[in-house]
Amino acid sequence: MSENQLKAFLEAVMADAGLQEKLKAAGDADAVVAIAKAAGYVISADELKKSQAEVSEEELEGLAGGLAEFYWEFKSKIQGCD
Repeated sequence: MSENQLKAFLEAVMADAGLQEKLKAAGDADAVVAIAKAAGYVISADELKKSQAEVSEEELEGLAGGLAEFYWEFKSKIQGCD
């Protein structure tokens, strides 16, 4: 997985309420990877978990509305897969 693929997927998620709903229903990192693949992005569960650990709370301050809440819910699902 390239970092560019992950960034592109996350940008697509921010712009697409349908993808957001699918991710909210995802049970684990493998489900997120499958959703990304169906949307045309190649990411891996391991890299996804790594990238989630690298995002700080300060970086999230710029997120608007409910996106920050969505991110934390998403992050908890990813981290719960260990």
